[in-house]
Amino acid sequence: MNKQTNLGKGVDWSLIGIYIILVSIGLLSIFAVQYRETDNISTILLKGTQDYGKQVRWLAICLVLAILILLTDSKFFTATANIQYGVGILVLLLVFPLHASVKGTNSIIRLAGFQLQPAELCKVFTLLALAKYLSQSTTDFKKTKSHIIAAAITLLPAIITVAQSETGLALVYFSLFLAMYREGLPDSYLVIGFSTAALVIATLLVEKNLLAYILIGIGILAIYVLRKRMKRNRNLLTQIIVVVAISIAVQRFAVPYLFQQVLKGYQVERIYSALGVDNPYKDKLVQIDPKKAKAKDDKDSYNVKQSKIAIGSGGIVGKGFLNNTQTRYDFVPEQHTDFIFCSVAEGFGFIGSLTLLLIYIVLLWRITVVAERQRSTFSRVYAYGVAAIIFFHIFINLAMTMGLAPVIGIPLPYISYGGTSLITFTVLLFILIRLDADRQMVLR
Repeated sequence: MNKQTNLGKGVDWSLIGIYIILVSIGLLSIFAVQYRETDNISTILLKGTQDYGKQVRWLAICLVLAILILLTDSKFFTATANIQYGVGILVLLLVFPLHASVKGTNSIIRLAGFQLQPAELCKVFTLLALAKYLSQSTTDFKKTKSHIIAAAITLLPAIITVAQSETGLALVYFSLFLAMYREGLPDSYLVIGFSTAALVIATLLVEKNLLAYILIGIGILAIYVLRKRMKRNRNLLTQIIVVVAISIAVQRFAVPYLFQQVLKGYQVERIYSALGVDNPYKDKLVQIDPKKAKAKDDKDSYNVKQSKIAIGSGGIVGKGFLNNTQTRYDFVPEQHTDFIFCSVAEGFGFIGSLTLLLIYIVLLWRITVVAERQRSTFSRVYAYGVAAIIFFHIFINLAMTMGLAPVIGIPLPYISYGGTSLITFTVLLFILIRLDADRQMVLR
């Protein structure tokens, strides 16, 4: 049997084992919230009339895809990375004329009775294209030009996704900057990114004049601390003044413009709700449909409230499988998709929730171990990209269900119901497993 058809050679079975555990937990969680005593399970599984029956079908498709990926030559992914990225962008653009509006998003395409969300699948294509670019011998990632190209590859699908009213999935693409950081992206980019985020949050929480004085004070303090260095670098004083001036301009003009003219009303409301403060723009924002926007805001608040009740009601050991009350009887909306964690927390309590979190931690740890043993830059970048995407989804989803982050429709990897999501995370992981099986190769 040759290398291409030897399914098990070099395969990291620990990753496959974790995958099987997580998708099994997902199926059981979806079953727990949807099963009713009158259900004929065999008929439902055969016809897929309930979501847990449909998820079994999606899992079967995923397993076929996983086997096909494991049988594929690793060079296929490097050779077709740019082509796949181009096709992914094209499909994303096809969403505009072909989309179906589903639950407030315009990012869904309906085909032959199935729903496809290209923004989910495009994460795979974008990561492959990014890994391809960073692994090329002509790429010098120490140069600003390379940083711009890598950022463009990553952010183009994010921009298109935002235009489809799918802000949550668009944010996922920013997690790929963590993979770039591992490959030598300067610390200054992360400092600027986190500083900008902190400045935006401070602008929302602190009175504008007080914040301006604080920024000026920070600038004066920086000048005092760096006064000796300024003698050697005369441009340093100018740089500090420019940074302070830009920061004040951002908090005075850029952030208000963003919240009044760019973001939609319900998005602004979610952000302020997550920060625990009143929304001062509520009466100023012009809504296309004010009643619909208010209904959406109220629904998000209700979802989070019921989510917290469900999580808290699980206690230490939980109510037991199929004994849930909050999640099984539809008190928690979207309880089998975005809020699936509530089912685990209510049924198996703090211990079950902690166990699930530990499984995820082991998965992320194992992926980083796999990443560091790669000889190929392509495989290493891809591995860290997979870890970054999964980490972002886990962090945001759990924070969302506990009211610590806005409700932005981020599914829990391998657990939440959804065919496109399950296929995406399956393909992400099994391409990594395939690349790792050929880790002694140098792929470009």
